[in-house]
Amino acid sequence: MDFLSQRALVGGSTQGIGRAVAEELARRGATVTLLARDEERLRATAAALPTPAGQEHRFLVANFTQPDTLRQRLHEHLARHPEGFDILVNNTGGPAGGPILDAPAEAFRAAFEQHLICNHLLMQAVVPAMRRQEYGRIINIISTSVKQPLPGLGVSNTIRGAVASWAKTLANELGPLGITVNNVLPGATVTQRHTSLIAAKAAQTGQDVPAIEAAMLRLIPAGRFGQAQEVAAAVAFLASGAASYINGINVPVDGGRTSSL
Repeated sequence: MDFLSQRALVGGSTQGIGRAVAEELARRGATVTLLARDEERLRATAAALPTPAGQEHRFLVANFTQPDTLRQRLHEHLARHPEGFDILVNNTGGPAGGPILDAPAEAFRAAFEQHLICNHLLMQAVVPAMRRQEYGRIINIISTSVKQPLPGLGVSNTIRGAVASWAKTLANELGPLGITVNNVLPGATVTQRHTSLIAAKAAQTGQDVPAIEAAMLRLIPAGRFGQAQEVAAAVAFLASGAASYINGINVPVDGGRTSSL
């Protein structure tokens, strides 16, 4: 599971799971291009990534709320670096919580663009180089909600399911080309989003944060929340040559919380 001479593009990579994935791939020898909207944080994160093989990591500034700009930035980047990428990790922050009954139609449109459309644009940008070398790995960070919808995350449940179906369809089409497409489904993982969702629930229900956390932990057989590095380890495996016969699957990393197979 080393990635020497491989190039990875990692979305949402200045914090949380995205940053943990970038660090894990870099530690194993990959040259990483970070993708996020905050140039200052991108610059600092790129400078802090491990360089055990003397890699020169890069970053790409783009906002997933602006798909046309993302497309243009990708085009410009690949014009400068036509070698492309061996690994694409699609990852971005999830939609706001709330019951589906109250969700405005615009929330679905915005989430669809930020998640499925931007994933699609990224895939279309990286596949030509993968096709030429008959090798590639596309990994989507989604949610366990594609197996079991989560209460209070109506928009997220809907859009995550769409991304999972997109990925499965794509896996069938790209499999004959030596390109695999898989989804990693984080459970309750200690990230900024995890903290904000708990805080929002506390504000809505009047419960205190420890009580909410205790209720969540009772549903997790492992008895604890996950760490971003544990999700990154699953991504690294699926990105490796060792996973060459694994294609089109959903991998929960949730301590056993998901009750379906």
